[in-house]
Amino acid sequence: MMKIPCLAAVAVLAAISPAAAQQAGDLTLGLGLANVNPKSDNGALVGGTVPVSIGDNTRPQITVEYFIRDNIGVELLAALPFKHSIRSNGAEIGSVKHLPPVVSLQYHFDATPQLKPFVGIGVNFTGFFDAEARGPLAGSDLRVKNSWGLAAHLGTDYWINDRSALRADLRWIDIDADVTLNGGDIGQVEVNPVVAGVSYVMKF
Repeated sequence: MMKIPCLAAVAVLAAISPAAAQQAGDLTLGLGLANVNPKSDNGALVGGTVPVSIGDNTRPQITVEYFIRDNIGVELLAALPFKHSIRSNGAEIGSVKHLPPVVSLQYHFDATPQLKPFVGIGVNFTGFFDAEARGPLAGSDLRVKNSWGLAAHLGTDYWINDRSALRADLRWIDIDADVTLNGGDIGQVEVNPVVAGVSYVMKF
């Protein structure tokens, strides 16, 4: 008499349990928020006489990952433009916007049926635009040049069911950008941010 309830329970668990692995051919889409937090010491401009500090910013992000093999995926990170304040000795001297797309190769571990940690390494291109000189530099032509660099990624997915998960992740991105003022080179800023993200991930 107990077989029917037991079989029903097994059927329910099988229906709600996520797949044991991310399989070749799977495609995931992640929607969430990312905070870009540059490292605390961003270098100094004008021959080391103008120390620079770059503020953080939080914007919506999107990730798309295609699994080329079981547990191995290629991911593209995109986001709405980030805007950062540039300060020196506490005074704002400028601001700049940027887009930092990253392409990563990632490996996902089967820790448990629900918990899937992952690590990745990739390449970043950061395009800077709309730089604006402020404060003591107001009226000057401030420009920040684009940057290429490596990116490291780690995080974990908690699968709610076999089609959706909650993600928490961290990235480190190598971003070093040359800066010009009124056409003259005044040095390089070391952004090198940690990017903290949370996302809702859907598998197709």
